[in-house]
Amino acid sequence: MPKSLVIVESNAKTKTINKFLGKDYVVVSSIGHVKDLPKGKLGVNLDDSYEPDYITIRGKGSILNDLKKAASNSDAVFLATDPDREGEAIAWHIYEEIRTKADKIHRILFNEITENAVVKAIRNPLSIDKNKVEAQKARRVLDRLVGYQVSPILWDTIYKGLSAGRVQSVALRLIVEREIEIDKFVPREYWTITAELQGASTASFLSKLVKIDKSKPEIPNEQECTKLVDDIKTKTFIVDKIRKKEVKRNPSPPFTTSTLQQEAAKRLGYSSKQIMMIAQQLYEGIEIGKEGSVGLITYMRTDSTRIASEAVQSVREYILNSYGKEYLPNRAVTYKTKKGAQDAHEAIRPTSVERPPKTLKKYLSKEQYRLYELIWNRFVACQMAPARMDQTTIDILAKEGNSPVIYSFRTTGSIITFRGFLQVYEDFKEDKNDTDDNNNVKIPDNLKKGAILDLLNLIPKQHFTKPPPRYSESSLVKELDNLGIGRPSTYSLIISTLLQRKYIERQSRQLSPTELGKTVNSILIQNFPDIFNVKFTAMMEEELDQVEDGDKEYFSVINDFYQPFNKAITEVDARKDKIKESLMEETEESCPQCGSQLIARWGRNGKFIGCSAYPDCKYTKPIEGEVEDAGVLCEKCGRPMVVKVGRFGRFLACSGYPECKNSMPYKIGVACPREDCNGEIIERKSKRGKVFYGCSNFPKCDFVSWNRPVSVNCPNCQANYLEDRYTAKDGEHLYCTRCKSKYEKADFTETEPAK
Repeated sequence: MPKSLVIVESNAKTKTINKFLGKDYVVVSSIGHVKDLPKGKLGVNLDDSYEPDYITIRGKGSILNDLKKAASNSDAVFLATDPDREGEAIAWHIYEEIRTKADKIHRILFNEITENAVVKAIRNPLSIDKNKVEAQKARRVLDRLVGYQVSPILWDTIYKGLSAGRVQSVALRLIVEREIEIDKFVPREYWTITAELQGASTASFLSKLVKIDKSKPEIPNEQECTKLVDDIKTKTFIVDKIRKKEVKRNPSPPFTTSTLQQEAAKRLGYSSKQIMMIAQQLYEGIEIGKEGSVGLITYMRTDSTRIASEAVQSVREYILNSYGKEYLPNRAVTYKTKKGAQDAHEAIRPTSVERPPKTLKKYLSKEQYRLYELIWNRFVACQMAPARMDQTTIDILAKEGNSPVIYSFRTTGSIITFRGFLQVYEDFKEDKNDTDDNNNVKIPDNLKKGAILDLLNLIPKQHFTKPPPRYSESSLVKELDNLGIGRPSTYSLIISTLLQRKYIERQSRQLSPTELGKTVNSILIQNFPDIFNVKFTAMMEEELDQVEDGDKEYFSVINDFYQPFNKAITEVDARKDKIKESLMEETEESCPQCGSQLIARWGRNGKFIGCSAYPDCKYTKPIEGEVEDAGVLCEKCGRPMVVKVGRFGRFLACSGYPECKNSMPYKIGVACPREDCNGEIIERKSKRGKVFYGCSNFPKCDFVSWNRPVSVNCPNCQANYLEDRYTAKDGEHLYCTRCKSKYEKADFTETEPAK
């Protein structure tokens, strides 16, 4: 008896879906795309309405033959590829290959791999959405036109093998322009003044100078600060106002693809690529004991914060039963989806709130567990009551004395009276060390208006303005999302492509452009200013959305882009020799073989020195960078050791190489903080190229850290080391792994840690 055939994208889904549908269905996989544009040629018919020349992907011929055979022996075919543009295009390509009787081929959509969702989709089949197919085709053709016609210009001006992507190049531009901002930044000195005060029957507390008369204080240097401190000391401190109010903090919306990547990068330290890979695993199904394979989260490529009504009802019941009535709002919480979002799928959430993370821990890898926990917690929290806090603000005036100037000081503090959603999902704002503007300090509870305060101390502090931070993966995803560049499903690919091409590099979770990346960006921006810019790229995304909505046609979108683009390509191609010459840097050296001037130029392995008489003279030599003296003598020959970089990171090598081949690990000058260990911390590099720090006595001592240890004792808990960290929120700071305290680096001098 013929069975119904269900075709999905991934092998990982077949077992799970087959379990739901039973023996009357056969579930098979296309293993992703089956057709694509050919490699090695443009593959777009410029004279025939820009139609793409799709061909069967190498290795997929046998898969298509198997699908055709299975379809011909089935009484119905259900195309169950992913519910997005890519999935719709895959469904269409399969449909074109297997159709015998079009009326027996159906498109089905489900946002989660659960029995209810899959069975409901089978019972409510759809037709393929041709507008989605056209939108995906338009994106693919746009990317091919740019990549295959701009990349050769990079080959001719820098070296062969480079490539330029339509969206990736704009992301590169953002990273390069941020680096330029940082390079141009000039720090500005400023000072703050904090008073330590005490009431007649209160403990001492801190209050910050916020106004001088009616103006915000601007204290540019130590001299001005000293004058103010001397004057303030002559004043009488009086409590002017005490304001108390209840403040509510609402939970964050459930995750979209963008916000998931941002939060998982910040909280868990995962890369965008890693986040999406783990999310895909959770979506497709995990073996859960006797239940078998279970899809744990909904579809992970979405820009919507909408939640299905059944899921809302389920989580509200869970909150009521698990936390109590006071944690449940009177009405379900709804969130507005941002303008421009496709809203095709609901937010990322667990498929069942009745699967708390702890109950699944033994079935999940560490990475899967942590990401699932983040998604589950955020979803439950988004339907919980707000946190409530009592906020107290004390305004204090320092006046009278020898000067008519009035100084205003302020102390603000908050006490959580009801944790609400914080019971499930700790908000980053709920950081006990976040004391900016003197917030969250201990407030004396028995002060009254008009009370005279004793001045115990005045604390002047020097600061310097900081440059804008480099992008992290998290902040870059946020910026791309805010600007409308790319789509949620493309962010991880954008970043991984830039890293793979060595246009950018990742250092301490920050993204910085390489010299190659800066050069590529310069060529693209100078020669294609109207194409590789933020506004134009965002506009193209809007037009692709309009194709999907049926408001614009494929041909008009591609034609409107290609006509000016082709003109620009022709103009740039005519001057590519001049572009190449502009990249060559003259040196003061002469060629030892022919006497011509030597120049610095680009090659496949980076910059090198070559003869200007090339190709008649082929003399070359590497560019000699500055050698860093390690300040250590070689224990074998007595010559200075120098710092070099190898596949496992930096190391010390004898300057007498190759006569002396002695080498040593790169020590950072910090003793291992583990008790009873006499090792030293050395810098190493992981298989993925990420720098980390470990003990020189490994494997006897297994101390390891992704952040550079610093020989400073924690003032709060006396831990014998801190970590040098960087975040977009706090910038560079020192962090205690034991008590979670944060400190400004400028406040400490590195010393030998106590053992």
